[in-house]
Amino acid sequence: MTILEFVLKNKECKIDLITRSTYHSNAIEGSTLTYAETYAILYNDNSFKIEGKEPREIYEAINHKEALNIVFENLQEKREFDERFIKKLNETINKNIKETSGFRKVQVFIQWSDHIPPEPEKVPNLMNYYVYNYNNDIEDIFLKIAKYHIEFEKIHPFEDGNGRTGRLLLNYELLKNDLPPVVISKDERVKYFEFIRKNDSSGLAEWFKELSNAEEQRMQKFEYKKIWGNICGCRIKRKWKNRRFRI
Repeated sequence: MTILEFVLKNKECKIDLITRSTYHSNAIEGSTLTYAETYAILYNDNSFKIEGKEPREIYEAINHKEALNIVFENLQEKREFDERFIKKLNETINKNIKETSGFRKVQVFIQWSDHIPPEPEKVPNLMNYYVYNYNNDIEDIFLKIAKYHIEFEKIHPFEDGNGRTGRLLLNYELLKNDLPPVVISKDERVKYFEFIRKNDSSGLAEWFKELSNAEEQRMQKFEYKKIWGNICGCRIKRKWKNRRFRI
């Protein structure tokens, strides 16, 4: 059983991952929803009343859950990693918020960075190269996801939702390689942005390893270790050292 199969078959684990991923990814971008409010929105918990929130924040939670399920479906059906998949994720992230289609056609800026993303007319070619290089890169998996996550955020190919889309893509790659996903806490927002701002792919890769390991330990609460047996403790370390990207 792969990690993806475990997550999808264990209802409590799936709910936990989706709720935390949604809450933290949206909070990093400024959402004021609490964890409890996020859970209530995602799983129709009518016992928790949500008041004083903008419709945008409600849709951000709903959309992120839907986009994460698209990641799961894409992996289950072994579809290609291509521009269409990336665009679909971003379109889902922005549904009922900002009706976008395809890559941006306007200049954008990044609030937390001095970096100015490329002009919109350059984005299609940059993303074409991005996907090609991504699919042909055989680096260590954590270095790969760190490097391409930074590159994606530097290109900032969409008008909105680049951060959320980028974080979904890095977990797509981890799950594709049978590694635990990462959940970047809103409390480590500054640290996360600093890795990107400094273009520090090595530092980001090491941090992603730590987060993936922490997620594997969290999964033990859902009897993950019971399924994997005694090999569970060493399998991630072995993959960090030796795992290559699956073409």
